[in-house]
Amino acid sequence: MDVRDVVAVVTGGASGLGEATVRTIVGEGGRAIIVDRDLEKGRKLAEELGTQVLFQEVDVTSEQQVSNMLNKTIAYFGKVTALVNCAGVAIGEKVLNREGVHGLASFQKVVEVNLIGTFNMIRLVSERMKENVANDDGERGVVVNTASIAAFEGQIGQAAYSASKSGVVGLTLPISRELARHGIRVMTIAPGLFDTPMFETLPDSAKELLGETTPFPKRLGHPCEYGKLVHSIIDNPMLNGEVIRLDGAIRMQPK
Repeated sequence: MDVRDVVAVVTGGASGLGEATVRTIVGEGGRAIIVDRDLEKGRKLAEELGTQVLFQEVDVTSEQQVSNMLNKTIAYFGKVTALVNCAGVAIGEKVLNREGVHGLASFQKVVEVNLIGTFNMIRLVSERMKENVANDDGERGVVVNTASIAAFEGQIGQAAYSASKSGVVGLTLPISRELARHGIRVMTIAPGLFDTPMFETLPDSAKELLGETTPFPKRLGHPCEYGKLVHSIIDNPMLNGEVIRLDGAIRMQPK
């Protein structure tokens, strides 16, 4: 799919990996819908990028809010051809800790946003995508999800986060098989350690130490590198039903 023809819904699109994806798509001539709950950042980015973007404040777990966003998007851009799921939350909490046991509500919240929110976006966006006119390859849309290397090597305290991201990995192949008849591809990226808002409270020295645990390059990933991979996935029709680790060959230790 030519990125210049893309109208992409990007969740978590106002910062971090999502913002980098929006900038990449718009920079290549495509259009993007910035889906985020951060009004200030979302409006600021939309103002900067102009008429090629549309900002929508949306809770990805809400069926009504997502449906309303899609109605506005199609009214504004005429179609939706890509979905990039970057919205997510993370906590660090042990099953057995000094305060007692892992909170059930916190576990549910992480799974609700990271896994159920991702699925909610896929089901509602793909419903609109299947109505698109297919290109010469028969393609009508592409979905790119965000998992994590924690899906494979979760650390102590990452039970909720790892479980949610493992779920994202698990839904990739079955949904790609189902949506194939509609000409919709489904891929997942599993990033390693990236310099995103998750790390913004850390001093530069701590970021440098974290980055050095990556075999090569010995640094935190740049969000634009995630955006570049999204661009490659959109561009290459043979990429389907797979999870790509974007991690500099790091394998996380227990803690």
